[in-house]
Amino acid sequence: MLAVSAVVLAACGNQNKMSSNSGSTKTELTGSNSSENYQSVIQDGHYQTSKSSGVNEQQTSNQFNLEGFQHGLLDISKKEFAPSKYVFQEGQQISTEQTYNWLGRKTKDNPDGLNPEQPDKKVVPEYLQQIDEQDFLQQTGGKLQLKGMTIGLGLNSVYYYTKEKYGAQYSKKLSDDEIQAKGKEMANEVLKRMREKPETKDIPIVIALYKAAPDDSLVGGNFFAYSMNRTGSKSVDTWNKIDQKNYVFPTAGNEKVPNANDESAFEQFKNKAQSYFPNLSGVTAQAQYTDGTLTGMHVNITTQFYSYTEINSFTQYLQTAAQKYLPRNVPIEITVGSTNGVQSYLNRDRDARKFTTHVFNNY
Repeated sequence: MLAVSAVVLAACGNQNKMSSNSGSTKTELTGSNSSENYQSVIQDGHYQTSKSSGVNEQQTSNQFNLEGFQHGLLDISKKEFAPSKYVFQEGQQISTEQTYNWLGRKTKDNPDGLNPEQPDKKVVPEYLQQIDEQDFLQQTGGKLQLKGMTIGLGLNSVYYYTKEKYGAQYSKKLSDDEIQAKGKEMANEVLKRMREKPETKDIPIVIALYKAAPDDSLVGGNFFAYSMNRTGSKSVDTWNKIDQKNYVFPTAGNEKVPNANDESAFEQFKNKAQSYFPNLSGVTAQAQYTDGTLTGMHVNITTQFYSYTEINSFTQYLQTAAQKYLPRNVPIEITVGSTNGVQSYLNRDRDARKFTTHVFNNY
């Protein structure tokens, strides 16, 4: 690519353009709407999707796991690769075929499988269910070059299996010690393989470990450790612990959350919402805690299909109730929907004082 001016990594909202030496490839950056978000790469008008795109979706039946895995991995990346200094690109180094092979069991036909071999008449769990790669680029010598990478390994907390084809499904719960040991073992092998590639042998590589939630969970899993492996390192020597947990409000049974006041605040909000429309189908929340402190909440309200004016009034009412009852200084999203789709949306960022709202309408 021709030399790129300093505007390539410039302010939010701009679309910057570059061209290759041959003139056949046009590279653009998406711009960014805040200092906390990366600019991304567009080539010839197309967003560069991950080479493993679609593989992870086939490996997990819990959509919350998939979303939590990808979003949480990006948060970890931001700790090591600042959005102000790097451009983001979906993973381009681990191919689709490699992803399938790595997620498979180790066999004679698949020596690259990261999951253990399966002896006859013995249940050996598959531990690895997801792999995601994130690439981070910088301008060097007039070109965008790969300067960092994050790889996430998603691990099963429950192994689901059948004893015969089309037979009954069984499950085996995996202990935290077992998950951590296998995850760290796989991380070492992944780092070793990446160091064998010319493009990644000398760049810093972050490897993060994620414990997936069971298939029937109403929240996703959580990351529990990550390691920054500096230039040239071929083994993972140091791990950073992540204390993160997700809960569903109202909680079930005797489950205890780190701060009971948060659930109490949600219950007051829920009661207010249900008093406005008594026939609401449900009011629940997903709450995430990091180091024992609430760091995010997503409230889902399921309604019957109401008219635009009813939803508009209800949304204004929710805005007032949320402002009064829900925890402060925490990012909160509230989605109001029915079988016909999302009807309204409320949002408050961490440092904002008030909720913003939007009521969806069709023309």
